[in-house]
Amino acid sequence: MDSHLPFESPSLSRRQLLNFLTGATVAATTGSVLYTVGKFFIPPSENAGGGAILAKDILGNPIPAAQILAEPAGTRALIAGLGGEPTYLIVQDDNTLNRMGIVDNCTHLGCTFPWNPIEQQFQCPCHGSLYAPDGTVVRGPAPLPLKLVQVAVVEDGIWISPWTETDPRTGEKPWWV
Repeated sequence: MDSHLPFESPSLSRRQLLNFLTGATVAATTGSVLYTVGKFFIPPSENAGGGAILAKDILGNPIPAAQILAEPAGTRALIAGLGGEPTYLIVQDDNTLNRMGIVDNCTHLGCTFPWNPIEQQFQCPCHGSLYAPDGTVVRGPAPLPLKLVQVAVVEDGIWISPWTETDPRTGEKPWWV
């Protein structure tokens, strides 16, 4: 009986080496092409944490904060907010945006309405509801104040997120939460 085992190391043949290198090259090339194509078809994320979205104009283009802040203090700029709802942003005296945005939907029947800068109020043309500059009801038939959203400026982007805190106008939990 022979007590030693034959010591033969399995060697990689030239054909196996070339097949391995060819397969690795094809896999790397295919992977990089598929990644690029995938990035093309998946739009960039415009959401931040907490359901925030980037403020856009009616055509869906992001609105730079500098564009709205170039307006005089007290200006109410209308943008497409959460869920495409028209939302007013307010330029304050210190040339910043108010952290509260006011959603442009009447709480009576959901009509949209203009801001009247002369009378300093929102006026619903459908049934005559009037709202104060902060969105509280001045005259009905609207039963509730206007919905609020949170506004934050990060770099030159305006981020809109749902208002979940206590309503500062009523001191109660918001009706829309």
